[in-house]
Amino acid sequence: MTTVTQTTTATPVLQLRAEHQSTPRESIVDGWYRGDKAKTIPAQRIGFPEFVTGTDKESLLQKRQWVKEHLALCFRMWGKLGYSQGVAGHITVRDPVLPDHFWINPFGVHFSAITVSKLVLVGPDGYVSPIGAQLPINEAGFAIHSAIHKARPEVNSAAHCHTQYGRAWSVFGKPVEVNNQDATYFYKNQGIYLDGGRVALEADEGQAIADALGATNRTGILQNHGLITLGDTCDEAMFLFNTLEKQCQIQLLVEAAAAGGLKKTVISDKDAEYTVAEMRDPECLYTEIQPDIELFREKYPAALL
Repeated sequence: MTTVTQTTTATPVLQLRAEHQSTPRESIVDGWYRGDKAKTIPAQRIGFPEFVTGTDKESLLQKRQWVKEHLALCFRMWGKLGYSQGVAGHITVRDPVLPDHFWINPFGVHFSAITVSKLVLVGPDGYVSPIGAQLPINEAGFAIHSAIHKARPEVNSAAHCHTQYGRAWSVFGKPVEVNNQDATYFYKNQGIYLDGGRVALEADEGQAIADALGATNRTGILQNHGLITLGDTCDEAMFLFNTLEKQCQIQLLVEAAAAGGLKKTVISDKDAEYTVAEMRDPECLYTEIQPDIELFREKYPAALL
């Protein structure tokens, strides 16, 4: 069994554009929008809610509910995108109250049928907690995600499923290229797990995947298997996953065109590093998917039950 990890350098220091030099920002996201000249249009920040940083019991319980709602909505999104493949696919989120536990989807329930009340809390021993739904979980899901949560304590969420273009590109055992602006999310941020064709039912398989992701990468391609992404939130993991799936599709189209003689151009390291500094902050990635999250909240209120 072979693993290959692409080394990731530290995130470059953000160099503010000239127009922002005299305007300090509490968050990178604050530089993403502007209103009228008189500044009468209120800021529309859709970043982290205030209670996310709270450590008191009330904040942690509020954060738990927030985590579960967003997780259920992420599953609904996967269902709408057609990512279902039998009983495969899982997203986990570390529980704010019991950080050695994580929430996961139950075994055999379609992504489009997931609700807050169907989410299962799993303990470090691999068994279903009395808190949450009393439903079975996917054995492979626990094998993969428990190893990742243990190896990467700074990560709160992991997303994995067997999507069409992710599986197609995975057969090459290669990272996607940084050939367009959105692909900079994967610049020096990909782990490649080779020989990943067997079902991950054993703990050593989960550990091998965690090892292939390395110490800092937040996206991974599992050869002959699929994609996996990590995040501070399930929102971040979800946005990276959906974007990586699209990039795999783009990569296959690019390779087909290049085979016909067209020359490829990839983004320079300098431009990629600048874009990473402006766009790849966890709150930025959380913010990117909030329009979709809010749309699904409005369209599928039953997901919150």
